[in-house]
Amino acid sequence: MHYGYIGQGNLGANCTACLLRGGFDVTVTDINKDAARAALDAGANWADSPAELAAAVDHVITCLPSPAVSERVAAQMLPAMGSGAHWIEMSTLGRDEVLAFADKAAAHDVRLMELPVTGGVHLAAQGNITMLAGGEKDMFDLHLPALKAMGNQVFHMGPLGSASIIKVITNMLAFIHLKACGEALMLAKRGGLDLAQAWHAIKASSGTSFVHETEGALVLNGSYDVAFNIDLALKDLGFAMEFGREFEVPLELASATRQTYVAARAAYGGEAESPMIVKLLEDLLDTDLRAEGFPARLT
Repeated sequence: MHYGYIGQGNLGANCTACLLRGGFDVTVTDINKDAARAALDAGANWADSPAELAAAVDHVITCLPSPAVSERVAAQMLPAMGSGAHWIEMSTLGRDEVLAFADKAAAHDVRLMELPVTGGVHLAAQGNITMLAGGEKDMFDLHLPALKAMGNQVFHMGPLGSASIIKVITNMLAFIHLKACGEALMLAKRGGLDLAQAWHAIKASSGTSFVHETEGALVLNGSYDVAFNIDLALKDLGFAMEFGREFEVPLELASATRQTYVAARAAYGGEAESPMIVKLLEDLLDTDLRAEGFPARLT
């Protein structure tokens, strides 16, 4: 199976590396060739454009930063793809965008499978990220070896659109957990506790979470560097709020968390790291949350 991989950002580069380690033939392209250097050094082929890539491979995977970028890439890619080829879209999209892209693909006799992921870039580097597939089951079965090369837990969520819903739900929970983690750590600090010991105690308690154990550590280091920015978080929270309106579910915690991210963007900019919502609280109370022994990045 010869895959094309368009997008060599933090996530795409790591997933490409996993495919190459798994023995798959991979051709890559990106707007910045330097971003693909690790993949090329590991044996990937290079294409100068999405169209050139699409014409050279069996199936195409995309991992792109926004629906607008996916739209531009699809316009170049789809006409060059072979009849019956598959487009595996790993970007975080709204359900309506997924369905619209599927219609565009079908016009070129290409089938779409959505494949958002969750767990963080550090798990993608390990090949341990969670993969959430939506689309027809025969496509899922065909590509399962590649999916297992990239992730350790792979779920077929149902028809197209299903994965976009669960992806938004998981991200919404992560952002809420991060806000709660910051407030909990601040309580510990202002209460006079040793922050490192408090972090470990929470980790061992019923109040722990994946976010506390990962992003909480980056807060205590002071790097906040999770390789996921505030603009991306606001995009995902926007999708969550849209689903809440559509499904008539009041999302009070998500709404409050979104407002915190809006304030963080105003304070630090949209490119700032997502965990910097905790820095808002640090700045407000003039109290930092530093502790020794915590990493600057997750590995």
